[in-house]
Amino acid sequence: MPTVSIVDYGVGNLRSVKKALERAGAKTVITSDQKDLKRSNAIILPGVGAFREAMKNLLPMAELLKQLAKDGAPTLGICLGLQLLFTRSLEGGKTRGLDLIEGDVVSLPDTVKLPHIGWNSVKITRECSILKGVPNLSYVYFVHSYVPCPVSRKDDVAYTRYGVEFPSVVAKANIFGTQFHPEKSSKVGLTILENFVSISKR
Repeated sequence: MPTVSIVDYGVGNLRSVKKALERAGAKTVITSDQKDLKRSNAIILPGVGAFREAMKNLLPMAELLKQLAKDGAPTLGICLGLQLLFTRSLEGGKTRGLDLIEGDVVSLPDTVKLPHIGWNSVKITRECSILKGVPNLSYVYFVHSYVPCPVSRKDDVAYTRYGVEFPSVVAKANIFGTQFHPEKSSKVGLTILENFVSISKR
């Protein structure tokens, strides 16, 4: 059974992520301890809230998280956690992210009600291990106002439309991100977390 570290940096619904991961077959630890992070098989960056505050809280762990991801540790960013994987966010002014995936995080258009809250579909555009067994156009649960904008389309795996079409799942080697909350997305979300746990066993 792989050990997955859920990174505690002061934002997010950590308990619900922990419960969902345990249902998916992982041993979990909610932690900000670098020793725990080094010992774990995989890393999850959860999160809801503002990018700048999150990045400030994450700063003491940032270099280690980047190194672990570059060394091959499966890493999954959820919602705000996905956004932190990117080069920078434009939320509240420009703020540097972890830069594990090249690109910016930008606002959804003001022509739609913000934040985007509720169930919406994901259009899968290429095969990816994190989406194994997930039917195309499955519905998942979103809560967000900002979206990723990767430089390379190769990092996009699935899209969702809300005012504009935006990447709702990204993947680059061992690094994955979902703009939605798999822990709140019923059977589809559990399948995604089970896939991540399986990737963590390799």
